Order: sequence, then C-alpha cells, then structure tokens
Amino acid sequence: MGVRVLGPRDLAAARAVIARDPVINVFVDSLVQASGLDPRRGAEVWGYVEKGALEALCHAGGNMVPVGADDAALRAFAAYAMRRGRNCFQILGPARAVEQLWHILEPHWGPAREVRDDQPFMVIEGPPAIAPDPLVRAVEPVELPILYPACVAMYTEEVGVPPQTGPDGTFYRSRVAELIRAGRAFARIENGRVVFKAEVGSVGSGVCQIQGVWVDPEYRGRGLAAGGMAAVVELARQISPVVTLYVNAFNLPARAAYERVGFRTIETFATILF
Repeated sequence: MGVRVLGPRDLAAARAVIARDPVINVFVDSLVQASGLDPRRGAEVWGYVEKGALEALCHAGGNMVPVGADDAALRAFAAYAMRRGRNCFQILGPARAVEQLWHILEPHWGPAREVRDDQPFMVIEGPPAIAPDPLVRAVEPVELPILYPACVAMYTEEVGVPPQTGPDGTFYRSRVAELIRAGRAFARIENGRVVFKAEVGSVGSGVCQIQGVWVDPEYRGRGLAAGGMAAVVELARQISPVVTLYVNAFNLPARAAYERVGFRTIETFATILF
C-alpha cells in the first residue's frame, strides 16, 4: 500500500480508474491519453496502490488533480506531495477531495492566494436548449494574433494573474495556437475583434470540457454569452457527445447563461490557487 509515479505499463489500470467516472475525470483523462503516462511527454501521475491494485490517481503537474481518491488515498497523496515539494500552481477537482488535501497541505504549502470552494461542475448531454449564435465559428490559424489577447484577458480576469508563459514567453501562446490547429477554439469576431470566445480544453472518452469562456467587457449585458455558448455546445458535440464545464458559484451571469443553454450541475469542484 502506497504511492508511486506511474509509467506507460500502468496505462490500462489508470484508465480503468478514470473510467469509473469519465465525466468528472475528463481533464485528467485527456492528459493521460495525450502522454500515455510517459513523464517525458507530460506531468507525473501518481498512483495509490492497495493490495497490489491501482485504486486512485493524482495528476501532479501545474495542476494537482486527485482522481477516484478515498480518504486513505488522499492522505497518502498529501504525504507524498509534502515529501516532493510543491510544483503546482493550483489544486483542483471535486470539492471534498480538494478540501481534504488542502487541510493536510495548508500548514506546509499555505497560505493560498485564493480558495474557491464552490464551483458548480455542469454537463449537457444533448443539443442546446436555445438557438446558437450563427456568428460563432472555429477560429482560423491566421487569426491567432486576434484571439490570443482575448485569451490573455480572460485568463487574467479569471485567475487573477497573467498566464504563465515560460522563460521565452511563448508557452501560453503555443497552447492557444495548438487549440486553434485542433479545431477546438471558437469565437465571434467582429471587425478584427473578439467579442465572444471559448475553447474545448480537454477531450476524454466521449466527454469534452469547455474552458476560457469570455465576452469582451464592452459587449457584456447584451445576451451574447448564452447564444455563444449554445453555438460552442453544438460545435463541441461534434468532438464528444457529452460537454462539461465548471464555473465559480459567484459568477451568477455565467451560471444563468449556462443554465439557459441546458447545462445542469452534477458536482461541486474546488480550486486552491497559489
């Protein structure tokens, strides 16, 4: 019984843990599929092993994300994390698990820059309930210079600090470009200006997750978010039939827009920001 870093030979067992709840676990599912559990291709994934069987996971990169972890696994992951030191810039996932991890880690890693302990995790499994905005479309690669400033503005507004860009200042821009190339960045662009945007940030097994929803401040209050999200749901369902997102509980306008589109809340997430 204990925690170890997983490798490619553990892929089938890890994906079986993720498959217990592929909707909630879509973020880690996407990363594990991309890396094949090879740490050279992505972040470490820790496994909690009990009686020779892999029972839970913890993605341990820029984001620390527990998967399928009961109390014993969470205690073990926290102890392992304390020995390894903090390398993440946030802990996120189902609120109960995140809160239990943070209860143990806070005396060693705290204080947090911000604790968001009420983030409704929402899902839609069919067509949007309202008409989509016909002007929302996939962003073209040549439009990266148009989309990128909107992505930076969204990230800074949402997280409270600018995105981490790496020593050469290109990491976040490269990520945005990657999403555009994959056909997973969507926007309404008017006169060379993004007025609404969102991306499909994660794609798992029959599930995808929307991120980066943003309306230009000058265009807020005009109802663009609901129609824009309805369009993004239609486009996202061409990637995966089940579409998810999570949102801060205090963001009442966004929650109302998502509910109009047909999203329903199935879980509560939490995020610890450093």
